[in-house]
Amino acid sequence: MIKIIYGLQFLYLVYAVAIFSSYLILALISYFEMRRYMTKNSFADYKMILSSPLAPSISLVAPAYNEGLTIIENVKSLMSIEYNNYDIIIVNDGSKDDSLEKMQQAFDLKKVDFLIDRTLPCNDIRAIYKSQNRAYKKLIVVDKVNGGKADALNAGINISNKELVACIDVDCIIQPDALLKMVKPYLEDRENTVAIGGVVRIANSCIVEEGRLIKVNLPESLLARFQVLEYMRSFLLGRMAWSRLNGLMLISGAFGLFKREVVLTVGGYDKSTVGEDMELVVRIRRKLTEIGRKAKVIYVPDPLCWTEAPSDRKILGRQRNRWMRGTIETLSRHRKICLNPKYGLLGVLSYPYWFMFELLAPWIELSGLLFFVYLTLAGFVNWSYTLTLLLFVYLFSIFISVLTLLFEEISFYRYTRQRDFYKMLATACLEPVLFHPSVMYWAIRGTFDKWRGRKSWGEMSRTGFLKKAEAK
Repeated sequence: MIKIIYGLQFLYLVYAVAIFSSYLILALISYFEMRRYMTKNSFADYKMILSSPLAPSISLVAPAYNEGLTIIENVKSLMSIEYNNYDIIIVNDGSKDDSLEKMQQAFDLKKVDFLIDRTLPCNDIRAIYKSQNRAYKKLIVVDKVNGGKADALNAGINISNKELVACIDVDCIIQPDALLKMVKPYLEDRENTVAIGGVVRIANSCIVEEGRLIKVNLPESLLARFQVLEYMRSFLLGRMAWSRLNGLMLISGAFGLFKREVVLTVGGYDKSTVGEDMELVVRIRRKLTEIGRKAKVIYVPDPLCWTEAPSDRKILGRQRNRWMRGTIETLSRHRKICLNPKYGLLGVLSYPYWFMFELLAPWIELSGLLFFVYLTLAGFVNWSYTLTLLLFVYLFSIFISVLTLLFEEISFYRYTRQRDFYKMLATACLEPVLFHPSVMYWAIRGTFDKWRGRKSWGEMSRTGFLKKAEAK
């Protein structure tokens, strides 16, 4: 029995060392990649892209379901983007609220005849609308039978005739120069670049007017601040490094740019999964590798997209539950990639990392907790050693979060008030004990729900953005 206990302790120690080491290595790679990006782009003249006839055409595809609370501001935000050759395709996915009526009134929409390419599977399209006002000539509104986000995205891509498609969440606020910065890596390697991801930031407590982000504020809600820290850590310390290694497996569904021809080639979004964003990226990389075609998936670290994060624990739990179910679906469907050198770094490093440190992490943590309870009851715990180890784990998690905050301070510096930095330091200290356990619980619930065959998204209600008048 003693040998089994020592063996399990050794395995937990190896896992802990592996995950700590991976965080440090990814942080180091991210640091040098961030420096390279900042230096390189400090000389970039984005106005040249804006005026260049070589700039690719882009369709912004935004599914909308019961978004009446913010739909007008969201569309206006997309209208204000600085780019020449683009259009906006809003897909009303069978909304039960007044989303369509509000858009018809605000943008003077009229039903039009439209030739539809039905390459990708999607539910029936009821009607297509265009604005009679020249100020909104870029806007196309698709009204279709409800089929879910993936179905709506497929419908929008079918409608598009542009070279690139930017798939976004309609509730997001997009920075005016977002497309200019997203398209730059594509112009640098037009042949091999198939997808580009942008940073998603939290807009809670920020001031928004007419679809424009007027002022960036740190969220008042502690729950939202936990998510600010989590998003920054994920994007600045995680995806920055994986982009450098060309090992990205995920582009956030909130804002991603894809080569339309490639999306059509692989069959578009999979309507049967709740993790359609990750599944599409992995499928693109897998399919292109199998036909001998190079594929680069790139990450742009600029804060280009702002979204309203769940401010209610119940809604946040549904979101994280869905994320875990989507991860399980993607890794299961593409398990052929795992440790397969044919798929390069994606197979030998990216997939195993996601499997070990994203999919299994909640279960290993839970099993470790139960093992610790057993050791305590059996009297095998060396409390001096245990408390020292727990303190180290706690301080390490704070260290990684503080490192993230320093990355933010020396790069994009969006939270300019000194008190905001101190609030985030306090948030970093509280996160391991107040937020992380909930995230693990929601992930475990998501695994159980996946085993039970649950496929629904769950209701995601929103409160809307803060306006200038309301902030006074």
